[in-house]
Amino acid sequence: MLTGAGISTDSGIPDFRGPRGVWTEDPIAELLSTYDNYMADPELRQRAWIARRDNPAWQARPNAAHRALVRLAQARTVNIVTQNIDRLHQRAGSPPESVVEIHGNMFEVECTVCDFRTTMSATLERVAAGEPDPPCPDCGGILKAAVIMFGQQLNLRSMLTAQLVAETSDIFLGVGTSLQVEPAASLCGIAVEHGADLVIVNAEPTPYDSMATEVIRDPIGTALPDLVADLLARPDS
Repeated sequence: MLTGAGISTDSGIPDFRGPRGVWTEDPIAELLSTYDNYMADPELRQRAWIARRDNPAWQARPNAAHRALVRLAQARTVNIVTQNIDRLHQRAGSPPESVVEIHGNMFEVECTVCDFRTTMSATLERVAAGEPDPPCPDCGGILKAAVIMFGQQLNLRSMLTAQLVAETSDIFLGVGTSLQVEPAASLCGIAVEHGADLVIVNAEPTPYDSMATEVIRDPIGTALPDLVADLLARPDS
């Protein structure tokens, strides 16, 4: 399955492109996620560190949708490809090895020059101590969250794993994602090409609705638990 920002909105984390999305309400926020702009503009990086400090994911807790997938995994093989960086799937109880984070995560920091890696908490302590744009302690390079920004290539190993998930799925769920960002969205097409039933659970129409066996527009916090209950009630579960 593929999950996007919509699965985490009930946990208090806004999506990006929805009517009250982060980028909808503050177009400047999208610049914070663009690699070239981030690398070129120290003031933008300073703003990015503040945004990371104030990200609602720090206080967020898994919701009913995340927990439903944990229940499903107790009876079926469940592999989750997620576009989210909040690690709510893992915090709900999904085994880390079953979650493919194709866009990385917000809880680690990496250097853009060398192999230095550390925690976000440790780096934010440096920001609080008076370093508004803390450099890499090893090489002096620019630090960033360990997330894939616009303009960066996706991790090849993660994408190959995600493609394998799509190719081997009997049922492929697209949950809370606009399916507008490629190549992640194309996983739905790959799954269908390899014989999977595609079920899309999303409030707004997506480019892949016409491929779907079923499209569910109900709120994810109730729709996904109901869908999981239906799957668990089937004889082959």
